[in-house]
Amino acid sequence: MSPRAKGIRAVVGSSIAIFWIGAFIFGFPGVMSSHWQEVFRVGRGEVGHCLFFVLASVGIFMFFVGRWQEKLGIRRMITIGTVMGGLDVFLVAYAPNILVVYLWAFIMGTASCFIYLPGLTTVQRWFPARRGLVSGIMNFTFGFSAAVMSPIFGYMFKTMGYVPTTVIIGVIALIVGTAAAQFTDTPKGSETQDPSGRASPMPAPAALENSLTVGQSIKTRSFWFLWFTWAFQGAGCIAMVTLSTQFGLSLGLSLVSAVVILTTFNLTNGLSRLIMGYLSDLIGRNAAMSLTFFAAGCSYLILPHTSGLVTVAVLAAIIGFAFGTLFAVSAALATDCFGLKHFGAIFGLIFTAYGFVAGLLGPSLSGYILDATGGNFTIVFSYLGVFCLISSVLIRFVTPPCRRTGLKDVVWRTAVG
Repeated sequence: MSPRAKGIRAVVGSSIAIFWIGAFIFGFPGVMSSHWQEVFRVGRGEVGHCLFFVLASVGIFMFFVGRWQEKLGIRRMITIGTVMGGLDVFLVAYAPNILVVYLWAFIMGTASCFIYLPGLTTVQRWFPARRGLVSGIMNFTFGFSAAVMSPIFGYMFKTMGYVPTTVIIGVIALIVGTAAAQFTDTPKGSETQDPSGRASPMPAPAALENSLTVGQSIKTRSFWFLWFTWAFQGAGCIAMVTLSTQFGLSLGLSLVSAVVILTTFNLTNGLSRLIMGYLSDLIGRNAAMSLTFFAAGCSYLILPHTSGLVTVAVLAAIIGFAFGTLFAVSAALATDCFGLKHFGAIFGLIFTAYGFVAGLLGPSLSGYILDATGGNFTIVFSYLGVFCLISSVLIRFVTPPCRRTGLKDVVWRTAVG
């Protein structure tokens, strides 16, 4: 098989493996939040904790996964993640209380680490000249899966009930994901050149040799500006996963109509990962991210003053577009700044902002504010909007280091400040 065919196969396999994890994280809680509130007799704050536990596990394990993948290999890591995620669904199917839902969320977040980071690593190594595009394809599947599956989850839940719906999707996810994981190996030897045939600004071997270590990376300002961007923009966007249906229900919409808001959010969350991943290779990663973050901030500030389903869905879609851009472009930007060799560990450290800070500031805090204020979405959407606006400025300061090529040693000036 040609290197190009192997590269395409790795992109497809990684994308399919992440599909179900994305549906469970970005779609399932939004559809089932009202059911969990009713059955377990909890408020919106408690349900919001579900996403906090997803992100907390990401914050804990993403760095370690970045280390482990260098020893265990990409295919083995992704296989572990797909098996873990598929089996985890059976846990939430028979959850007796909200604490078990939290455990499901924590395990699902862990499973996402085992698939997401190794998947991004292998697709970028196969196509170093098109890192934005291939990262965008995988991220597109991650986000778009929820747009596809949220209406299906809602329909199955309405017609079949909670347990049958959950068991069926768990079986499918386990079988399909595990099969796809077997096609995700990284290139070896002569295959490390971009099989697309395009010239790379930093060919794969150089991208590995001229990489910063974890210790060098955390000494750069780019690392910390990107870290804080993930904390604020991550909080601003991930909160919409649960807030979308809740806001729709507060407007008097039916559950089916409220899910439309979540669906449009996830639709653009997926599409933007593909579109902006590709465009970031052309117009620049900082500009692409800054513009979409600013648009998301403005949308949040407008959102509480609207009531029509179409208008609300459009604004949610803009926020989803920014969310997808954060995922798709950040990976390529991190590689631009720090190189590919230790990408997994470095990006895992950046993800601690998403795991430990974004989850608290986004879904958890917004849920408690809604409970304390009797459902005042103006306060919640306003502070989330400010987070997005701050992020649109912070991301401008995340810049690749200056480097001098032509020598075996590459000078990374920003590694020391």
